[in-house]
Amino acid sequence: MTVQTERPPSGPTEVTKRPDSGPDKPRGAGRRAVSAPYLLLLPPVAVTLVFLGWPVVKNTLLSFQNLNMRQLIQHLTEWNGIDNYTDILGSEEFWNVTGRSIVFAGTNVVLIMLFGTLIGLLLARLGKRMRVTLLVGLVLAWAMPVIAATTVYQWLFASRFGVVNWVLDAIGFHSMAEFNWTGSQFSTFFVITVLIVWQSIPFVAINLYAATTTIPKELYEAASLDGAGPWKSFTSVTMPFLKPFLLATTFLEVIWVFKAFAQVFAINEGGPDRLTEILPVYAYIEGIGNQHYGMGSAIALLTIVILLLLTSYYLRIVSKQEEDEL
Repeated sequence: MTVQTERPPSGPTEVTKRPDSGPDKPRGAGRRAVSAPYLLLLPPVAVTLVFLGWPVVKNTLLSFQNLNMRQLIQHLTEWNGIDNYTDILGSEEFWNVTGRSIVFAGTNVVLIMLFGTLIGLLLARLGKRMRVTLLVGLVLAWAMPVIAATTVYQWLFASRFGVVNWVLDAIGFHSMAEFNWTGSQFSTFFVITVLIVWQSIPFVAINLYAATTTIPKELYEAASLDGAGPWKSFTSVTMPFLKPFLLATTFLEVIWVFKAFAQVFAINEGGPDRLTEILPVYAYIEGIGNQHYGMGSAIALLTIVILLLLTSYYLRIVSKQEEDEL
């Protein structure tokens, strides 16, 4: 008896796909996926170039011109090469202001980071109600406009009706009853420093508190089992986690304090006798105040260069520390 079997078709066999394999992607889809992040970056880059890049270019062009009120009214363009830069760099006043600005920024950043870190660590230790109360106070201080905060501090440190002088007189310092806080270089810088530190602490404290919430509690339990005390737990567990946040926050505070114009100018316009001028105020007074706009533009550009040098030096220290840890 013969069994007849059916022959398979002679044409090409159809390959069946597994259920878990997706449809074939077109070749252009991979390229679009790679270029998508760059396409998303185009709008913010374009906005940055228009609103930040163009003013820098315009300021650079002005720094090579002899531009005062006469040229501005008559629409004249008088190029004077690098004369503005040679005059500034050869001026003793510019270097005095530069040194003063660096010391001023360094002092403020150290105080901001110190008190901000302490308050950030305190937030991590407080109970929920006290933490929320303190956070609300920090946010309100942080959200207050710069000029409004400066006006409040002018009233607090007013010589005749200021709260600070009244409190000092009430507790026995009668010589401070009508003390003029903006009458000397040191006292004026003291008021400005208190204002800037007060405005900056919330940013550092909230950042540091957020960083402490990322530390696993198991690490503290392991440290306590190993016999580590509070200080040892802080140095071996807390600080390694907080270090990247501290470095990034310090970098941002250096930039913010170095360009603090509104507080210094609003308190006493760089006085007395221009002894509290920092570089942004110096550029404004030389450019707008003395109507030498080319000179002011040159000082502003040199300020940017100095800030870039300081930040590059800081980033170099940070990268060196990271290489040593690896």
